[in-house]
Amino acid sequence: MKICSLLPSATEILFALGLGDQIAGVSHECDFPPEARTKPVLIVSRISHTENAAAIDRQVREFLDRGESLYSVDLAALGAIEPDLIITQDLCHVCAATPDDLGAALAHLHRQPQVVTLNPHSLADVCADIRAVARATGRSERANTIIAEFERDVAQVERAVASLPRPRVVCLEWLDPPYVAGHWVPEMVARAGGIDALGHAGEPSFRIKWETVFAAQPEVIVLMPCGYGLNQVAKEFRDLALPVGWEDMPAVRNGRVFLVEASGYFSRPGPRLAAGVAILADAIHAGQQASLTPPGAGLVLARVAAAGT
Repeated sequence: MKICSLLPSATEILFALGLGDQIAGVSHECDFPPEARTKPVLIVSRISHTENAAAIDRQVREFLDRGESLYSVDLAALGAIEPDLIITQDLCHVCAATPDDLGAALAHLHRQPQVVTLNPHSLADVCADIRAVARATGRSERANTIIAEFERDVAQVERAVASLPRPRVVCLEWLDPPYVAGHWVPEMVARAGGIDALGHAGEPSFRIKWETVFAAQPEVIVLMPCGYGLNQVAKEFRDLALPVGWEDMPAVRNGRVFLVEASGYFSRPGPRLAAGVAILADAIHAGQQASLTPPGAGLVLARVAAAGT
């Protein structure tokens, strides 16, 4: 089977299912596991990712206002592969290519492939998507093992924090302007032993004003810009001009502001979200227990106090 994955989470799922050798094409953001970087790239972004968060946000809004896609498909490369299966998503037109982006490309193919479209809003949906990919590829037994491990790991975190206080948490998936993280993240906060003060489980992220963050009086703040690695998050935060009122929040006064490796553990709805729950628990309950972050996860969590530090 020749499989083309148009989003990073699907690529991770395919590798977890033992299908790495059958992946014939990926998106420009597919970078885990490292072998994914060796695959032909079929999707490229039409916006610049070298600018700061505010500039990227402006670009995205301009494209969407014009009704234009943020992504382009390499029609020649896709046609040369002649895939049997294409995996795409219909959750977010900003994060990855969608069926709309794929439609024109499919019209150029001599043989129509099977298309699996993922649209997760919760941790249960992520598990359902793993099953959907497994059904399409004949790997249902392996999927059962992956999901059992995923649910076991999340449950272990829940048990570890069950007796601890549940502080108010704000998770931001963009910093300039600020966006509250949505979909599965509020559920991750709850299962990690916190109370999401602004996010709504199962609902998309949304833009807010800093005054709304201040009014929520969060006891813990977790900064997780969508698609960013820890070093990128740190740079964005260092360069961020925070408004008056930042230092007055309990989270800042008490040194409970954290940066996380968003790309691998929060932005992508795949198997590593279970480790994301453990990372959140380490942030929410810092100093109250031994680290829950799985060994080998690398540097994925950093504590900060204010912009410029």
